[in-house]
Amino acid sequence: MSPEGKTGKTRKTAAGRSPAVGPHATDDGYLDGQMLIAMPVMNDPRFERSVIYMCAHSSEGAMGIIVNRPAGSIDFPGLLVQLDIIEKSDQIQLPENAEMMKVMKGGPVDTGRGFVLHSSDFYIQDATLNIDDGISLTATVDILKAIAKGAGPKHAILALGYAGWAPGQLENEIQHNGWLHCDADPELIFGTDVDEKYARALRKIGIEAGMLSNDAGHA
Repeated sequence: MSPEGKTGKTRKTAAGRSPAVGPHATDDGYLDGQMLIAMPVMNDPRFERSVIYMCAHSSEGAMGIIVNRPAGSIDFPGLLVQLDIIEKSDQIQLPENAEMMKVMKGGPVDTGRGFVLHSSDFYIQDATLNIDDGISLTATVDILKAIAKGAGPKHAILALGYAGWAPGQLENEIQHNGWLHCDADPELIFGTDVDEKYARALRKIGIEAGMLSNDAGHA
């Protein structure tokens, strides 16, 4: 479950960064720790009306987790059984956090791999990436075992796959009105009202979803 790809060095590559375009960027000009919000002009069905928590963004590329697209028929207890973490008969004994944990389609890259976005009250040495504002990412099976035992983080979602961008690609998409961005908060990331996340993210930057058109520019 370890994240790999273009963004493997993530937050260690601050030197030489160039600023991202638009408001709400971090102090170094990149969007790690922010929410990315798809504009109506987004014609890629994989990202339509998506809200993405940005886990890494640097001159080497970007990586994020979609937090408002449920994985459909897959639920967390069933996934634990599939991964042989628990027996099927043990599903009824899972702690409440495990029973209620959301499984998301995190993005189109590595869809067979799980990434747990979680509160920073849980940490595994050499496996957990602390991102920003109390949010971390862990992609090893050990965190799933901890959650199943009631010893995991207080808040978490499991994402199958992630969204990734090559160097400069995300900046280009933002310049061409593909995305807006806003500050992250735990409710946007971990909230159970998945269908409302898109509208709530827009409201954080003063926009009602009905105000946007395909010709809209940056807020």
